[in-house]
Amino acid sequence: MHPMNMYMVPNPGIPGCPPGLEYLTQVDQLLIKQKVELIEALAGFESNNKYDIRNSMGQNVFYAVEENDCLTRQCCGPLRSFTIRVLDNIGQEIITVNRPLKCMSCIFPCCLQELEIQAPPGNTVGYVLQQWHPFLPKFTIQNEHREPVLKLQGPFCGWSCLPDVDFEILTMDEVGIGKISKQWTGLLREAFTDSDNFGIQFPMDLDVRMKAVMIGACFLIDFMFFESNN
Repeated sequence: MHPMNMYMVPNPGIPGCPPGLEYLTQVDQLLIKQKVELIEALAGFESNNKYDIRNSMGQNVFYAVEENDCLTRQCCGPLRSFTIRVLDNIGQEIITVNRPLKCMSCIFPCCLQELEIQAPPGNTVGYVLQQWHPFLPKFTIQNEHREPVLKLQGPFCGWSCLPDVDFEILTMDEVGIGKISKQWTGLLREAFTDSDNFGIQFPMDLDVRMKAVMIGACFLIDFMFFESNN
């Protein structure tokens, strides 16, 4: 990672903003790029996921690393529990995303996925909870008090025949305010790796804690619908 390509975050101290998230108050979109691991692409050996988080100008603003053990990755694959740590440009952890181990099924409502998002680590700011539906991926975004704040809804069974797949961010009244999009990364990359690109769009004035939760939701969507041992 080259310091000259990093976008310097503003000085901390914005009222009501968790430390480290100050930069998120200034953006309405992010690009999350999963890094291609050579050994995974060639041998199918599942490695810890790593992501670059960039602004609309392509500048790295954060990066994220999965923390997991080899046995869990190889045995559980995309179903695995994980902790993803989001770091700023000086290596300080600003967001922690925790996913417990649960079976994944669109048939049984007891096998629903969830995430806890902390910012900074140890301070819960929100949750992502899957809602049961036989065909549509649906999630509820909750605040730190487990009160519903937003909804997230994807296409039929999480896939689409189009190059880009959109998961709509909705208010509780079903009004669209943004989206998380899985973006086409090219034939070879799609065919031989599970490394994906995602775009997140949300209102500029959205609560910064909910912006952090949307980053976590993007990781969950990646694991649930696009992470596979190709």
